[in-house]
Amino acid sequence: MDEAKAKAAEYLDMAQRLQADFDNFRKRTQRENEEFKTFATADLISQILGIVDDLDRALEHAKEEDDFVKGVKGIRQNLMKILESKGLTEIVTNGKFDPNCHDALCAVESDTDGDIAEVFQKGYRIGDRVLRYSKVKVTKKAENPKEKELEKTDKSEGE
Repeated sequence: MDEAKAKAAEYLDMAQRLQADFDNFRKRTQRENEEFKTFATADLISQILGIVDDLDRALEHAKEEDDFVKGVKGIRQNLMKILESKGLTEIVTNGKFDPNCHDALCAVESDTDGDIAEVFQKGYRIGDRVLRYSKVKVTKKAENPKEKELEKTDKSEGE
């Protein structure tokens, strides 16, 4: 009788482990499917962002706010609403340079170091994943000419 109870407890434990393993498998598969759906459209969204950039450039060069310009703005807004509904968000480019989401194309001297001076191309992400890095110009702290001279004289004295 004790042997049968031990076997039953062993089988119950095995069944519970299998059930937990299957439940974990189901949850992992569901999570992977959701991630796949989110990122499966990333290539298409990336291509559409080129069109959004073209619309932005066209709007920058518009001379007056006529019906045509209003229509182009409306098209851009509708397109962005659709992309945002798919999880697209714009990367913030005001403030400090972040190499995780910004791509520094060049630097300009300034009083501060590491600030974003100009945005050449907006960046976007889907969820936590960067789809396209923001292309920016970064500030670099200007070197003091007196300090430069001191460095040169220190180096020449050392030789």
